[in-house]
Amino acid sequence: MDAGAVADLVTRSREGDERAWADLVHRYLGMVHAICRGYRLSGADAADVNQVVWLRLVEHLHRIRTPDAVGGWIAATARNECLRVLRASDRSLAVDERGGLDGPDTGIDAGLLVYERDRALLGAFARLDHRCQRVLRLLMAEPRPSDVEIAAALDLPVGAVRSAQARCLDELRRGLA
Repeated sequence: MDAGAVADLVTRSREGDERAWADLVHRYLGMVHAICRGYRLSGADAADVNQVVWLRLVEHLHRIRTPDAVGGWIAATARNECLRVLRASDRSLAVDERGGLDGPDTGIDAGLLVYERDRALLGAFARLDHRCQRVLRLLMAEPRPSDVEIAAALDLPVGAVRSAQARCLDELRRGLA
């Protein structure tokens, strides 16, 4: 979706168009979930962050000066809410006892090769530094956030998004080799 279409959704949402609001939420919901996953929040905490992000957007929709940049605003709000939840729970980012991510819960009937491939990929992903894990999670969100939104979520300059993406994918490939 281009910036003009996003700005149109924001403008129509400000005017009370429920369909535009639903489209706006649908457009950025995957990004919010990806940001929450990046902070390894529990399902309940992620649901709370999700609710707060959309509540904040409703509260501030009329104050957003550049409607086409609402994705960056949503990403920054999600990131700040995740950090607030982590501070409130007085915990750090969680990892399992092996220092990685749990593998998929698949049975043999789903295919041993698929399981092994997924396990190898998850293992390589778990060995990446936290920043690369966050970059790759955002890149996997559906729909894919724009570079501006990814930059806001990661607190990076927009011009650094593509190089961070390339670097992290290269590290993942090396980890699989």
